[in-house]
Amino acid sequence: MSDKSGPLEGLDPKVAQDLEARLALASREDTARGLFFNGVVGAVRALGGDVAVERCLAASGEKKFTDFFNYPVASFLRLSYAAAQLMGPQFGGFDGALRRMGVQATTDFLSSTAGKTLLLLAADSPKRLLGNLHAGYRAAVSYGERGVNWTGEKSGVFFMKRDFMPPPYHEGTLQAVIEAVGGKQVQVHGRQTGPLDTEYTLSWQ
Repeated sequence: MSDKSGPLEGLDPKVAQDLEARLALASREDTARGLFFNGVVGAVRALGGDVAVERCLAASGEKKFTDFFNYPVASFLRLSYAAAQLMGPQFGGFDGALRRMGVQATTDFLSSTAGKTLLLLAADSPKRLLGNLHAGYRAAVSYGERGVNWTGEKSGVFFMKRDFMPPPYHEGTLQAVIEAVGGKQVQVHGRQTGPLDTEYTLSWQ
């Protein structure tokens, strides 16, 4: 789990410092479903092939992932940061790659049984889906608290407390959530409010 070989060696110093700070706050009880890992691996394979996948797996400290098994979030952090470094040139930089991974995570989750249930309950309403999203996170990860404060019929502030992924990743997840039920002209902007706490202002048409 402490392997820092491969892509992680070349991280921008500020990015590396951010990663280390997040890893320091993670415990063995903080886990995420394998389907999120596999989404990242699939994106890396599509862009960089098997060699790139092996580099990212080496950074994660894991060899493979089963969708509905739980794996340490520390491994997901290392995998995601390694993948974002590799995919950055194709997605407008490190943050752009994280955002793309967030979109993929939503796509994969909404195709799962728990995700399909959320979509059914939402009945094509972005507001209803966002209001129930905390339940989806509980089915997918073991950590954190999430909720939304509405500022209008099509706007609000989604908050995440003790969530390990950086803001660009969840900008991607939340945008994809809203678009999945018909939201248009979606705007999502994250602002970190604590070491693992973030607020996301969001709106759609």
